[in-house]
Amino acid sequence: MKNETANNPLLCDIETGMCEMPDERVVTEPKDDISSTENIIKLIYFTDPICSSCWGIEPQLRKLKLEYGNAIRMEYRMGGLLPDWSYNSGGISGPADVAGHWDEVSAHYDMPIDGDLWLEDPLESSYPPSIAFKAAQLQDEKKAQLFMRDIREMVFLKKINIAKWEHLAKAAKKVGLDVAQLKTDFNGKAKALFEDDLKLAKELGVRGFPTLFFTDTAGNTETVYGTRPYAFYEMAILKLNLDVVKREYHKDWQSLFQVYNSLTAKEYSELSGTPRAESETLLNNLANNGTLEKFTTKNGALWTIK
Repeated sequence: MKNETANNPLLCDIETGMCEMPDERVVTEPKDDISSTENIIKLIYFTDPICSSCWGIEPQLRKLKLEYGNAIRMEYRMGGLLPDWSYNSGGISGPADVAGHWDEVSAHYDMPIDGDLWLEDPLESSYPPSIAFKAAQLQDEKKAQLFMRDIREMVFLKKINIAKWEHLAKAAKKVGLDVAQLKTDFNGKAKALFEDDLKLAKELGVRGFPTLFFTDTAGNTETVYGTRPYAFYEMAILKLNLDVVKREYHKDWQSLFQVYNSLTAKEYSELSGTPRAESETLLNNLANNGTLEKFTTKNGALWTIK
């Protein structure tokens, strides 16, 4: 697996939990030069809208925000996973070659992904949704993160080509963004912001996604590469500040769906502490009685509060 995927960003290495960029994009090990003016831990998260390993990290990141949201300031940066299809590497010659791999990743992370997207309506590039996210950030950071979640649900579960503007516009409207302004910024200043993200990734030696840099006010940095168990991200925070107090939160389904209006069974299990099988049974019961809406794929489901 590793030799086959080393040069192709769309074939994420399940062992390392990363979608790695081609070798020519690799620079050096990350520099400890990320700084923050606030008395808080800064978290820079390098990701991409179509990074399957980044979809796999959603349960851990959502829990991190609940428990340590008062101690960290998360900054989303785009990585540029798929510029275009002008390359042939790692056993990939076209979109169809990615389909089976996404199904494999889905099983490994226990997160619903339908690889048939690459057979039915494949993306030519991940740059359009990345630039659209930068445009969303210009309006509202919180809405931008909701926008990212929505387009990820589109691409991973609903087999929707999020490189097409009509789908990006639909997601933007759903989360309350100004669609006309988004279009203006998408064609204007957001492109430069996206280029800034690509430049920063090179400067920091980012070689794949997800990559997370945790930095305190003194410039000390802990880096977590790839999709890891929750304890890895928690320890990165505690290594930088042992005095951080974990925030308690309500773990019942009503409270969790008030914070996150859609959850997979893996996410619910991670956030609530409920065993995985028990989580799915509970969510199915709530869907059966009409409380939740269930969207089913061939590789799992997503439950949304009505």
